[in-house]
Amino acid sequence: MTKAEIITEISSKTGIEKVDVQEAVEAFFKVVKTSMINGENVYVRGFGSFVVKKRAKKTARNISKNTAIIIPEHFVPSFKPAKVFVEKVKTGNKQKALA
Repeated sequence: MTKAEIITEISSKTGIEKVDVQEAVEAFFKVVKTSMINGENVYVRGFGSFVVKKRAKKTARNISKNTAIIIPEHFVPSFKPAKVFVEKVKTGNKQKALA
């Protein structure tokens, strides 16, 4: 499902204009991105957590040149789904597979 499809679905279910839904969805993503860039985690109860994970410094190999390179410590965005959400996805997919 794409962002455009999500916007269309929300608009049809709520009766809110697509333009307004698009602004709200874009604002949500912007808040999440800005928070994570600033090192803050975002928690959405019942859905999951957008967390910033720290990757340690490590040595890697450049295979084509056969040299070692150092990758400095850095931060990466990550998503951890809520347990309730994971369970619903597990049971939902089983029902579709049986049909």
